[in-house]
This record gives sequence, C-alpha cells and structure tokens, in this order.
Amino acid sequence: MMPAPSGELMLMLLADARLPTGAHTQSAGLEPAIRAGLPTASVPGYIRARLRSVTTVEAGAAVVARSRTLAGGTDLVAELAAVDQAWRARTISPAMRETAALLGRGYTRLLSRMWPQSPAVAALTALRGTSRAVALGVAAALVGLTAAQLVRLIGYEEAQTVAAAALKLQPLDPMDATGWVIQVQPEIERMARGLSNITDVVAIPAIGAPLIEQWAEIHATTTQRLFRA
Repeated sequence: MMPAPSGELMLMLLADARLPTGAHTQSAGLEPAIRAGLPTASVPGYIRARLRSVTTVEAGAAVVARSRTLAGGTDLVAELAAVDQAWRARTISPAMRETAALLGRGYTRLLSRMWPQSPAVAALTALRGTSRAVALGVAAALVGLTAAQLVRLIGYEEAQTVAAAALKLQPLDPMDATGWVIQVQPEIERMARGLSNITDVVAIPAIGAPLIEQWAEIHATTTQRLFRA
C-alpha cells in the first residue's frame, strides 16, 4: 500500500505523463491530425478545438463522477456506471472510447494501490474498463480536489499532451510548444467556470468533433505510428 498523497501532490502527479498510467503513449489525436495534413502553425487551433469539444465532454463527466463519489450513494457502482455511459453516449468514436478505457484502467490500478480499502475504488474496480473521466473524478474526490481543480487538470493535461507530442512529430522549438499551453489558459479557465457546478449526468456537455473522431478511427488501424492515439 502506498501512502496517500496530499491534494497538491496528487494534482501534480496526475498532470505528469511519467505517471505509470499510459499517458505517455498518447498524442491527444495530434499524430493522425498531422498525418492528415494539419500544419504546425495550426496546432494551437487544434488544441482549442479539442478543449471546446472532446475535453469539455470528458471534464464534465469527471466533475459529475467526483460529485457522485463525494455524495457516497448506496450503489456507487451504478452511479459511476451511469456517468461512464453518459460519457460514452457523447463520444461517438469507438477508438476514442477504447483509448479512454485503457487510460482509465491505468488510473484505476494506481488508485487501487493508494486506497486499497476505499469503497469508491472498489466501485471503480468493479466497473472494469471505465473511462479515464470517471477514474479521475474518483481520484479528485478521494484526494480533496475541487471541481475547478479537476477541470483545470484535465484541460492542462490535454494541452500539454498535444504540445509534448508535437515536439516528437515535428521540428519545433520547445519554447513554442510551451507557449501554446500558456496561450490556452484562458480557454481552460472558461471551461472550469462552465463545468464546476454540474452534478447530474444530463448536464454533461454533448459536443461532437467529427473530424477529430474520424482521425482517431483512421489512426486506430494505422500500422506504423509513434503514438497509440
């Protein structure tokens, strides 16, 4: 059993791709986007598009999962399953759902080591293959992160994943990639303000990203690739 970290430390850990959850294998869809012809100059716009669609849906689901965990209902498995199903209904791409489930398993394994006796972790484990959004929502509840902190974490992780992937995919000054993450901070803050107070699955945003979803499906069948997704 690992010692449970403080909220501040957990926030930093969850934002670190070196955490053994598989996040280092992700490009947040940038690799297939570049393969499809997305120029480097358009990457900041791509980050914003992700934040306003895919990331908003995921962050909304995570906030509701956090709320349900804190409420501690009599059937938390069913409560979390409902959040996961709502997220899946809003995420059309099977490839994106599979990737989120893979990352969710990584986070669940981590939480199981940190809080092996937690009823919330037991409920999360019972779901088998739940999304990253639900796992992060449970983590936020266990460690005491606010809903706004949780949304900022997800937004930052998304932007940083794209920026880090860009450095491996394109000739690029690392300072430029860091600048992209800083530039979208207002976008992340808007997302935090808009999502922090939702508690019901029906309030989870439903925002499609057809081109991003199409790229994800193409990438899933690509045999030569640097990132899994």
